[in-house]
Amino acid sequence: MPDYVRVANFEGDESALDAIVSEISSADGPPEGVPGKRILVLANREEGQIVIVVRFGSKEDLETGSATLDAMSPPDDSGMRRVSVDKFEVVLERDAP
Repeated sequence: MPDYVRVANFEGDESALDAIVSEISSADGPPEGVPGKRILVLANREEGQIVIVVRFGSKEDLETGSATLDAMSPPDDSGMRRVSVDKFEVVLERDAP
């Protein structure tokens, strides 16, 4: 069974990046309603871009988690704004030899 990922793109400043990384790092796991297996936070500090990738073990988990995450938005005063969300099936993953 393939894995799936939800890729959320944000615009955010340095303090917003620090806040989201701190929040995720201090949590015991994903939020309730998000059956994610792994999270990856990427940043392009020069461009103010933040990408959050959440990996799910099934399409059903992706849809459940995505619905929960779609209902969440950064607060207006957070310095962060969601720009887009995409969903993908992981069709190949390979480690370097």
